[in-house]
Amino acid sequence: MDVGAESLARAIGARVKQERKGRGWTLDQLAATAGVSRRMLVNVEQGGVNPSVGTLLRLSDALGVGLPALVEPPASRTAKLTRHGDGAVLWTGDQGGQGVLVAGTEPPDVVELWDWTLAPGDQHQSEPHSAGTRELLHVQAGTVTVTVGDERFALAPGDALAFHGDLAHSYMNTTTEPARFSLTVFEPGVGASHRTEKPNA
Repeated sequence: MDVGAESLARAIGARVKQERKGRGWTLDQLAATAGVSRRMLVNVEQGGVNPSVGTLLRLSDALGVGLPALVEPPASRTAKLTRHGDGAVLWTGDQGGQGVLVAGTEPPDVVELWDWTLAPGDQHQSEPHSAGTRELLHVQAGTVTVTVGDERFALAPGDALAFHGDLAHSYMNTTTEPARFSLTVFEPGVGASHRTEKPNA
């Protein structure tokens, strides 16, 4: 990992540990709730790995905090500015593309704003997100092929696609030119299925 990735991995690890301990959960409890191995969770908390987006989504949902909360400091009521180059790089493609989380809101209804680049030949496979998740994708440059369930869409610059993120989906660049797109993800009720508090009677 480069310096930026190491710093991000440490920050994510510290936040996961903080959230887990705040709930009084053991490593085994969080691992079981999130559906990740205890070994992976230990590595995440120690900042020794740069976890996949899928792993981060499972952990954030289990903790009920939303993905942005794991990669950003706790939000205040003031506006949050993210300068160019300061977003959290949460995915790196084999050919050099990146998925950068540039902004997000807090639970329960989490909205994430992403800046994606796909180098020629890059592909990102995404497992289904939690029920009710929706995604909005807008192509800025190049051609992006999006597969949602059994449907496939080839999007050119200026094209947009709205789809259900609770289905398996992927983004790929099958051309010889780089591609770039913005992605907004809406995930309602984050953590609702894992809350340990009892509702008020």
